[in-house]
Amino acid sequence: MIPEKQNLSRLFDGITQYFSPKIIAEVNDVYVKLAKVKGQDVPWHTHHNEDELFYIIKGSLTLEFRKAKPIQLDVGELFTVKAGVEHRAHAEQECWLMLIENKSTQHTGDVKSPISKTIEEQHY
Repeated sequence: MIPEKQNLSRLFDGITQYFSPKIIAEVNDVYVKLAKVKGQDVPWHTHHNEDELFYIIKGSLTLEFRKAKPIQLDVGELFTVKAGVEHRAHAEQECWLMLIENKSTQHTGDVKSPISKTIEEQHY
């Protein structure tokens, strides 16, 4: 099987909802996802057994932590939230980001909220 190249701008054009990650690739036991974020709808949550990598493609994202100071990520920056760290993300203006997560990672951890998505709902 010959893989197809992908264009991130075109893929982001196809994402119409905020806080709704879309799986664009699989690498071994990891999903590569794209998401658009705007506002503060992400609830506080924890991924107990998995790390989560955030890479900013457009805009800025604020990551808040219960036990640490918040950080702002800008275009070209990335940050890994380690397993077990309670966090939430928000953006004042539209932010485009790439997420790299284990396939077992639940969208909003064990917290169910209006933005929670199943893996099936995350397929592009």
